[in-house]
Amino acid sequence: MPRTVFCQYQQRDAEGLEFTPWPGELGKRVYANIGKEGWAAWLAHQTMLINENRLSPMDPKHRAFLETEMEKFLFGGGAEKPAGYVPEGAD
Repeated sequence: MPRTVFCQYQQRDAEGLEFTPWPGELGKRVYANIGKEGWAAWLAHQTMLINENRLSPMDPKHRAFLETEMEKFLFGGGAEKPAGYVPEGAD
């Protein structure tokens, strides 16, 4: 039986993650409070941030930036698109 959490991103009960997706306290907080759909939404947003800002997950400064954005996206509702970002097909 899947684990259920109240997803703070979706503001409803949702199927919980199967593992802690990020190290440290933030990872534990995500595991306890974010559902699979919310995490999938973050992964899509993170991919966009990495591509548009040309980030390297190996760079500690870039990882810190992504962690800050993750917290804002999942818990604060304040994550923004990169400057000049235009979604595909919105020409």
